[in-house]
Amino acid sequence: MELFRDIEDRWNRGCFGRDYEDCDDLRQQASWNTNAGLGREKIFEVRRIHNDLTFVDEFLTLDFCRRHKLFSFGYNARTDHYEIESREFAKIKQQLLFSLTNLGRPIIYVRDANYKNRGELFLEHRYNGPELKLTDARDTLTNLYQLWKRPVHIETVVEQRTTVLSFDGSEQTIISLPETPGRGHER
Repeated sequence: MELFRDIEDRWNRGCFGRDYEDCDDLRQQASWNTNAGLGREKIFEVRRIHNDLTFVDEFLTLDFCRRHKLFSFGYNARTDHYEIESREFAKIKQQLLFSLTNLGRPIIYVRDANYKNRGELFLEHRYNGPELKLTDARDTLTNLYQLWKRPVHIETVVEQRTTVLSFDGSEQTIISLPETPGRGHER
């Protein structure tokens, strides 16, 4: 709701477009008011055109985050509490967008259902910022093994390293892969 209010205020004051964006004087930008009066019209346009994901991606601004003291948070296993991770705009926006994509659940797909030509299941986590919770990943591999009846693996990113988690029916393993060109957490 606050983001809609921000859009209405910005478009009423004319705080958009090339002239506004090209203005390098922060004081002038802060007091910018062309009395454009286009706020209500812009809100209806935004509602008509955008879904939640594109709305946040398009209209969440650094200034809005600062004024509303937004931050990203995450679980700290050491303290067993959720804590502020960052007040950095890019991380805040990334976390908001991720929560709107796939309902915040990780995207995992089958890379190979006959891995090593032994009928093993190899999955890949489409890493886009948040890491998998290792306890959940291990439990999932154990459950998948019960269904697949063969070893199961998942490639993901752990502490910014491409990693393969595996379960062979008796042992869980974690192997960090060496970084090679075209491979790694930038995917």
